[in-house]
Amino acid sequence: MEKKPISRQGFDALLSELKDLKENQRPEILKVVQWARSLGDLSENADYSAAKEKQRQIDKRIQFIENTIENAQVIDIDSLSGNRVVFGAKVLTEDEDGNKMECRILSDIESDGKLVISCTSPVGRALIGHCVGDTCMVRLPSGEKEFEIIDVKFKD
Repeated sequence: MEKKPISRQGFDALLSELKDLKENQRPEILKVVQWARSLGDLSENADYSAAKEKQRQIDKRIQFIENTIENAQVIDIDSLSGNRVVFGAKVLTEDEDGNKMECRILSDIESDGKLVISCTSPVGRALIGHCVGDTCMVRLPSGEKEFEIIDVKFKD
């Protein structure tokens, strides 16, 4: 399977979340499941049903994080430099209407869609590989938009 880029900070956050899920949240929900099971008839036991659903959610999240970690290519963005947009870059752009946008390009998991955009999003894909002064076309759901790259930084 192809390795997917993730920043060191994002990777460490996933490791921390995984540890919390395995060492705290999952053991706690198992106690709740056992307690709810001890109440008797499971067919009409809302506490049991809710606890089992929460357990399924935790187990799915653990599996997702483990798969992500296994297929991660950790990139130390603090060691990057230059004026070319690459994974981890903080990019300042201006569209044809004069609107400025500043965002960092990271992984899907780290993206918030505003200040941090995914490297696989239409904007992220369009910007990667271009340099300061370049313009690039981005295909958005609302139509094509042209962006000029004003600045590229790697450190805040």
